[in-house]
Parts: sequence; C-alpha cells; structure tokens
Amino acid sequence: MSIDAFNALACPLDGDPLTQAGACWHCPAGHSFDVARQGYIHLLPVQKKRSLDPGDSKAMVAARQRFLNTGYYRPIAEAVTTAVLKDTVGDTNPLACMDAGCGEGYYLRELALATTDLPLSLMGLDISKWATLAAAKQDKRPRWVVGSNANLPVLAGTLDRVLCLFGFPVYSEFARVLKPGGVLIQADAGPNHLRELREIIYPSLKPEKSPAEQAPECFSTLAMETVCYPLTLDSQDAIADLLAMTPHLYRASAEGRARAETLEALTVTVEVTLRRLVR
Repeated sequence: MSIDAFNALACPLDGDPLTQAGACWHCPAGHSFDVARQGYIHLLPVQKKRSLDPGDSKAMVAARQRFLNTGYYRPIAEAVTTAVLKDTVGDTNPLACMDAGCGEGYYLRELALATTDLPLSLMGLDISKWATLAAAKQDKRPRWVVGSNANLPVLAGTLDRVLCLFGFPVYSEFARVLKPGGVLIQADAGPNHLRELREIIYPSLKPEKSPAEQAPECFSTLAMETVCYPLTLDSQDAIADLLAMTPHLYRASAEGRARAETLEALTVTVEVTLRRLVR
C-alpha cells in the first residue's frame, strides 16, 4: 500500500492555502509555520489556545500509547479500518483521510497496515503537542499536525474520510473539509463501556446516555454498529494505563482511584458505537 502525507493544509490564521518550502509552510499573506525536527507541524495559534498546554498531558499520552500498542483495542481499530475502506473497491485515486483528535496515532497506524492496493493520503490532528509528538515519532508517513477541531487547518472539500474517535466532534468543520459524498466515521463509548471499572472508582453510576442516532446537520447516517467484547487486564500497570487514558482519572475521587490501584486483574466490557455518516 502507498502511504503519503496529506498536503491540502490551510493557514490557521486566514484560511489561505499553505505551501511547503523545505522545513517551513507559508501562506500568501506571509504567515509561516516551521516543521518541528520530529516531523510535525504546529498549526494552533497562541491566540486560539484556551490554556498554555491544551489537550492530553505527556503522562496521559504515554499511558494511552502503552495500552493501545498492547492491542487491547485492536477490534475497534479493525472496525474503524473496515469502515474507512468500505465502498472503495476499484478506486485508484488516493483516499484522503484525517483523524481529528488522533492522539498518539494508533488508529491511523492500524489503517496503514490494512491489506489493500488503495493509496492513502493520511493526516492526524490533535490539540495536544505531546500526542502529536508521540505520533510523529512512531510513523513518519502521515502528516501530523497540532491543531483544533474547532478551526481545522485544512482546505475545504479536500478529504474523503474524517475520523472522530472518542473525541470532540465539530460537525460544521467536518462538513466543510469533507468532499461531497465524503464520510465521517465517529466512535463513541456505549452505555456499558468500562462499566466494571466505573463501578469500582465511583460510589454510584449515573445512567449513561446512548450515542445519538439522529444524524447531525449536513450529514446522513449510512450505518451504525456496536463493537462489544470482554477485555481482561491481568496487571496493575494495564489497569492504571486504562484509567490514566480516560477522563475517569480526573472525575473519580481519590478514594476511587485508590481502590483501582489495589486491583491486580480486572475484566471490563468494551462497548463502542461506530457510525458512518455521509456528507
């Protein structure tokens, strides 16, 4: 399979096309953005940050990288890859795909391993510089960008697929950057996702909302499926990494986190809703 970096980037300040010249990208107005020595591009202007270091911390990224690289979520990655490549048999043009909220790049790396002759043009974007740095270190082929879903540094109508996996969807931006007929693939936690862990760290569980079935504006639902399976974690380190890579680490009380730290093994339910939405 041919894997190339996605190049239809837009200036995050004025939306004009960015052109690469060596280790620098620039727009016609003169705004310039350097490529970091690790290979990623920082396209999140300081005036559009809500904090000095937005997104996942270095520790959260490291925990997610250890957990995902062990293969615990491979069934989810396989379902995502199938959803991306669906209806592409016979296509010869590169399929442009962006993971919006890519983290350390696991799902794009798994996509790149798929058995297909279809060339891929890939981009991973995350608001966390630590996540983007970790992604760039593991695979140099995709375009890795520090940026925000609220202001995607991508030219309009240039993507065939957008992934939003356990992230923060901004549907108006996704619709803008997708080609007509392009597909958004969205993954959300189901009502029973990690229920056994949540029962340990919280004094009581609030009823979980099922992912919305109605398609957002500008999109129509193509398909919806549930990926569900039991997952056994057989070490304290694996349980700690799972907790550290989720929002539950900060939502749980100190007592709840302490209870999780005593566990030496745990079987949890993985339940994820995967939707394919067409632009």
